[in-house]
Amino acid sequence: MTLPAISRRLRHTAALLAATTLLAACSANADSGGGDGGPASITVAAASDLRLAFTDLGKRYEKDTAGKVIFTFGSSGQLSQQITKGAPFDVFASASTNYVDDVVKAGKGIESTRADYAYGRLAIWTNKAGDKTTSIKDLTDAKYGKIAIANPEHAPYGVAAVEALKDAGIYDQVKDRLVYGENISDTLRLATSGNAQSALVSLSLVITRTDGAYTLVPEKAHKPLRQVLVVTAPKDKQDAAKKFADLVNSAEGRKVMDKYGFVLPGERTSTG
Repeated sequence: MTLPAISRRLRHTAALLAATTLLAACSANADSGGGDGGPASITVAAASDLRLAFTDLGKRYEKDTAGKVIFTFGSSGQLSQQITKGAPFDVFASASTNYVDDVVKAGKGIESTRADYAYGRLAIWTNKAGDKTTSIKDLTDAKYGKIAIANPEHAPYGVAAVEALKDAGIYDQVKDRLVYGENISDTLRLATSGNAQSALVSLSLVITRTDGAYTLVPEKAHKPLRQVLVVTAPKDKQDAAKKFADLVNSAEGRKVMDKYGFVLPGERTSTG
């Protein structure tokens, strides 16, 4: 390697170290509320079906507390694995009770804060309004093209999608047309981008869309999508994390969750 090349490499390395130090300092300030006794930032690991609802609730939390909430949305299974391996999240909101169980058993969640907050609904979304389905069996029609579902290995909505297709007796007919998203948001992206022509997604992500069309999948077609949260924060941030968890299940939080099509604990749906 020539001297100029070595010099460039050293400058590049120094720049990376400086950037890493700066990011670490910013992160430390955010975690401690800026070090001046101000409201702490909290980090929330949330199932992707919560993207719209929790974004709304995050704004309310910040308005009420003057704190900050930072979301990481993904598949419940992958988020659970990250938390059990030490990822520093303060609240975990899963689309499945099983993944919260894993976090609590690993000693990463406070069992007394564990709470049901919603039941998810599965919907068929097509990227053309004129091609709205009347039932899941319509997906056997070739006009619905590739069908996007979340990866059932770590996404609860993917498990529900497979169960619903099997319940309808069409899984073997459509399995070669299935394409897989990493989580339910990614699944919808496959359909909106044209990489799939239809998708089995969460109602919460499509209920407010003005493009395409959706049809609810009957709840009896799959096991309940029981959604549970738990506080995973260290002691110095538990109060702030509990405030967000409490907001989700407050009257105001339930109103937001209802807006996005979630079934609330203690309530029954009138459809499906």
